[in-house]
Amino acid sequence: MKFLKGLLGIVIPIAIGLALALVIKATVVTVARVDGPSMEPNLVNNERLLVWRHAKIKHLSVIVFDAHGEDPSASKPNTDYVKRVIGLPGDTVSSNNGNLYVNGKKVNQSFISNYQRTTGTGNWDLQTLSKSWAKHPNSVKVPKGNYFVLGDHRSVSNDGRYWGFVPKKKITGVAKTFFWGTDKTKRNNVNKLAY
Repeated sequence: MKFLKGLLGIVIPIAIGLALALVIKATVVTVARVDGPSMEPNLVNNERLLVWRHAKIKHLSVIVFDAHGEDPSASKPNTDYVKRVIGLPGDTVSSNNGNLYVNGKKVNQSFISNYQRTTGTGNWDLQTLSKSWAKHPNSVKVPKGNYFVLGDHRSVSNDGRYWGFVPKKKITGVAKTFFWGTDKTKRNNVNKLAY
C-alpha cells in the first residue's frame, strides 16, 4: 500500500503536468520551426519560434499558418509556413521598385536591406497578381477575414504573390523569437515591428 501511494504521488503530478502542458499548447502558445530561407535574414532555417495563438495580428506581424489548401504546392495538411503580414483585411497593397505600399502609404522595410527589398519583389498590385490565383481572382483589396503575406527574402519566398491570401482560420498565431540564439536586431525585426 505504501508503494502504491508513493507511485501515485509521482504519477498524478506528472499526469496533471502533461495535461496542463497539452492544454497550454492547444490554446495559448506552441512552438514552430522555420523551414527554408524565405524569412532570411531575420529568421533562418531550423530556427525555433514561440507562436502565440491569440495575439492580435497587425501589419508586419510574423505569423505561422497552415498553407495546405492555400498554396497548391503544400500538398499535406499541417504544412506550416512562416511569413510576414503585409496586408490586413480591407487593405490595398502594391509594390513599385522594391517599395511596398499599403493603402497608398509606403511601408518602412528597414528590417531587410535594399537588395532584399528590390530583388524578387517586382512591380505589382493585388489585381495584377490575382489574375493567376485560383482563389480570389481580380482582387483589388485583401478580403474580409484574410491576410496578405510575404517572406522577407523576396527572391526565394513562395508567398502570397503566387497563391493569394491566408484565411484567418488557417493562422496558428503570431510568432516571436526566443531571447537566446539570436541577436537584438533580429529579435526586434520579428518581435517588435508590428503596428
